[in-house]
Amino acid sequence: MYNGGKIIIGLAIFLGIATLPFFSNIGTAVKRPEPSLDTPVIKEVQAQLGRKDVCVEPKAFMQANHMRLLNEWRDSALRQNKRLYISSDGRKFTISLQNTCMHCHSNKKEFCDRCHNYMAVKPYCWDCHIAPKERGGQS
Repeated sequence: MYNGGKIIIGLAIFLGIATLPFFSNIGTAVKRPEPSLDTPVIKEVQAQLGRKDVCVEPKAFMQANHMRLLNEWRDSALRQNKRLYISSDGRKFTISLQNTCMHCHSNKKEFCDRCHNYMAVKPYCWDCHIAPKERGGQS
């Protein structure tokens, strides 16, 4: 094979450079972000109810199923004109991203964006909704 040694060396160098990002990250994981729930509204509701878990559903459910719940809310509100959500513990909420979810989670950068950036997803909520202005995220 003519210039076979040079081709093999070139392929080895190429493979080394192409796989360098994989090998340099072995054993290092990016820590999963914990959304910041430290907003004045959440603290007030926690004090009123006397408990930490004050979202429309329990924390574990919301972490696993928030997008499914938002899709169900969208379908209920827009297609069925149903604007009342009754949570698993019987509390009633108005189906509204802007007025229910973002009322408490007013710190979009600390709450929504941290996890969505970590997971490399781009939610399409803000294609229709106006992105909220930050108001008193951390206190």
